[in-house]
Amino acid sequence: MCANVFGVLKSLFGKPFDGGKRMDHGGPQQQQQHPMEQQQPAYHPQHPAMMRLYEIQKEVASLGPQVCTFSGLQNDRDYKRLERELTRLLLDVDQVDTEGKPELQGARKRAAQEVEGLLRYLEENATHPSRLAIEQLSYEARQLVDERVVAPQRAGGVTEINDELVDALQQLVLRLTQVKTEGRVPLRKARYRALTRLCAVQDVIEGRTQQQTLSLPLSGDTHEAVNCINQVMVKVSVARSQLVALLMGLSGRDSCAHLSRILTEMQVELDALDVSGNAVIRNYRKQVVEEINGLLKHLDLEGEGDDTRRYDLAQNNSIREIEGVRAHISHLREGVLRHCVMGDLSFRPKAELQGLLTQLDQVDTARNPCIREARRRAVVEVQAVITFLDLREALARRQPGPNEHPSHRAVWQVLGSLSELQAQVLGFDGKRVDKSYMILEELLTKQLLALDAVDPQGDETTKVARKQAVKFAQNILNYLDMKTDEWEY
Repeated sequence: MCANVFGVLKSLFGKPFDGGKRMDHGGPQQQQQHPMEQQQPAYHPQHPAMMRLYEIQKEVASLGPQVCTFSGLQNDRDYKRLERELTRLLLDVDQVDTEGKPELQGARKRAAQEVEGLLRYLEENATHPSRLAIEQLSYEARQLVDERVVAPQRAGGVTEINDELVDALQQLVLRLTQVKTEGRVPLRKARYRALTRLCAVQDVIEGRTQQQTLSLPLSGDTHEAVNCINQVMVKVSVARSQLVALLMGLSGRDSCAHLSRILTEMQVELDALDVSGNAVIRNYRKQVVEEINGLLKHLDLEGEGDDTRRYDLAQNNSIREIEGVRAHISHLREGVLRHCVMGDLSFRPKAELQGLLTQLDQVDTARNPCIREARRRAVVEVQAVITFLDLREALARRQPGPNEHPSHRAVWQVLGSLSELQAQVLGFDGKRVDKSYMILEELLTKQLLALDAVDPQGDETTKVARKQAVKFAQNILNYLDMKTDEWEY
């Protein structure tokens, strides 16, 4: 839309109007003019009406980029400002005196259409269903974080960080990544900003979860410096909740700059401590400093998302690298399936696949949640092919003895069926509404039920095998879901 807007603006204002009578450069006129037409004057840029339209065009050109990257809602201050400015320009265009001349009237009409186009584009993006979905998910995230993290801290209590909270945040991240943007820059920008903040909250909370597993704080009896470090730890805990509130828009008074100063002061306080060469206390202080650094790295999100290279990923080098790996995966997967149909087990490109995993591990995500998700999905694609090859090799090598436990044999029978189903899943290229998808999902579910029905009868080997088979079947189902969730970066 924005490219079209500026393209038409260029055609409208980029060259002088000649009364609609265009000629080839240095060539004859394409048609004879009517005698009366030859008496019509050409309206050059110096004409008062054209001069006024040029002035309006300059203002439209300055507002255009702002409209085309605005990612907020209708109640935002910037939306109201842009709407007000464009409406004023529309009135200014309407007031241009065309002296009743068709050529000037046409120029004025085209100018009005461009302003109206920007107004429509502004409104469409602010009210787009995907934009409203992003806002709804952001609201759910704010409610969750406020209830589970921020409110308890403000009430003087202790914030309980558990797997349930971490999983709930992860689900919101996945739902955000699945919001369709239709390639619109404002929608991509809005989704990216929401994802960036939510992923930052995830990192902060997961950091807190890891810290809870450490044997901290130390006893104050160990060393006089420990009491000071413990006091800083308390401040860090408060700062963590303040940071989460800032990231989720739940803090009206604090600012990132203010919190950054507080955390920096904590670092200075820790650096000034004399730990007298005590290795245990020095390590304790180091862990607290790392906690502070982990919070500081998230305080540069004020302008996050303003750089188009971050949220418009079509030309991103990391995405290009990931897409190149995915193309290689697709080629190897087709080869594996083709040899599988022929019953040929000699094609085992596991070394290549492991190399692709290494290549993906080295992709720079630049803390971009969309790139991180794209890389994760590519890793899952590689792992799906590797596990398929591993199971085929295991089935081919299997030589059951006469004393094999019946339950263990039953698990291997299910694994044989899962191998056949996984081949179909690897080759599946459809949608969730397709009948073939529903059939595959049903067959995989039946295999899970078959595994549940296996009674190990106390055989430890069968217990382990059944557990691994259940995980394998669930991974195939998850992979099938991933292939059909219509995710876009």
